[in-house]
Amino acid sequence: MKRFLFLSFFFFVSIQFSFAQCAMCRTSLENNISNGEGGIASTINFGILYLFVTPYLLVGVVAYFWYKNSRKNVSEKSISSNTGK
Repeated sequence: MKRFLFLSFFFFVSIQFSFAQCAMCRTSLENNISNGEGGIASTINFGILYLFVTPYLLVGVVAYFWYKNSRKNVSEKSISSNTGK
């Protein structure tokens, strides 16, 4: 569990430094920045990061609840098998 928390923390911290964009978006943003419109660039960067993180976050939440439920089922089976003897 500690390893999972460490990896998820590292993942979210490293996202702040990644501002990858497609070639068309990058060209459009460079033109806007050269014209003095820097607000659009930061908004598009935030949108790209939001679209990137959302699926991974959903998969992580589903995996967490699946893991928690499977551990609960294993402990219930071991308890019921011990009381049945």
